[in-house]
Amino acid sequence: MPKPVCISLDAMGGDHGPSVVVPGAVLALERHPGIRFLMVGDEALIAPLLAQHPKLKAVTEILHTDLAIAMDAKPSQAIRMGRGKSSMWRAVQAVKDGKADAAVSAGNTGALMATAKVCLKTMAHIERPAIAAMWPTLRGESIVLDVGATIGADAGHLVDMAIMGAAMARIVFDLERPTVGLLNVGTEEIKGIEAVKEAARILREANLPNLNYHGFVEGDDLGKGTVDVVVTEGFSGNIALKTAEGTAKQIGEYLRSAMSRTIMAKIGYLFAKQAFDALKDKMDPRKVNGGVFLGLEGVVVKSHGGTDALGFASAIDVAYDMAHFELMKTIRVMLEHDPIAQQA
Repeated sequence: MPKPVCISLDAMGGDHGPSVVVPGAVLALERHPGIRFLMVGDEALIAPLLAQHPKLKAVTEILHTDLAIAMDAKPSQAIRMGRGKSSMWRAVQAVKDGKADAAVSAGNTGALMATAKVCLKTMAHIERPAIAAMWPTLRGESIVLDVGATIGADAGHLVDMAIMGAAMARIVFDLERPTVGLLNVGTEEIKGIEAVKEAARILREANLPNLNYHGFVEGDDLGKGTVDVVVTEGFSGNIALKTAEGTAKQIGEYLRSAMSRTIMAKIGYLFAKQAFDALKDKMDPRKVNGGVFLGLEGVVVKSHGGTDALGFASAIDVAYDMAHFELMKTIRVMLEHDPIAQQA
């Protein structure tokens, strides 16, 4: 029998803490009956909520700590004040110590990234980690990275992200050679900044065995799902992510306003309600919640800070898949063919 997957949860992270983390874990347990949890945080707040869910309580260990990192804390503060003590640090530490297979936190993104980098360290030949997010598209889902871990990227970093993103895609989409595209201002080879053009040259000439380099993709290709993995640096990736989230909310508001404007519109909505419900479900950000920190010596997943139980359960789902299907092993195998590492 395979070893059960254990996920450490920063129970104090996010806007709602244990009141979302515990019910989120309940939903995740229903989907993955063999999962186990290590909940890190204030036992006085966690234990009463766990008592309401006997099945979850039976597979959960509480690791008590009084200290929680504030959502507005600076990364340097999170390290200085929380090192070895905060719920965030100890959840990540559990991965390093082998007590958990992955960690999930809805806490401050900058603080979590700093904590994970200091505690876990980066993988060999990886200078900077990246955050990879699932992206709903017309043909299903794609992976986009980096969506905000680091600002700016040279050609080597872009190539590393392409390889790590493809490794994640092999697990998530069960593909032997995922298609990878570099986000650019045009699809022509002469367009773009030098770092992007150089990364394109390296990927094209390397002809890596475990990914299929597609070429440049543009902003509208994100929604089309032109490729399985879209690679960009963190500044433009985060802007793209926030723009997509804002556009989805904008369209939702337009539809609600239009459907309530007249009696005929309200009647039309009733006839089309099933179609609108399907659209709402497709655009629900909770279904794709959970950004994976790639490039670290361990699996860490960032949940949206303001999400509810369903959204947090989705982040746990991502962490479970990354651990169960051995993301770290897949990345290490693919990095053996990294042309940047071979030049070092």
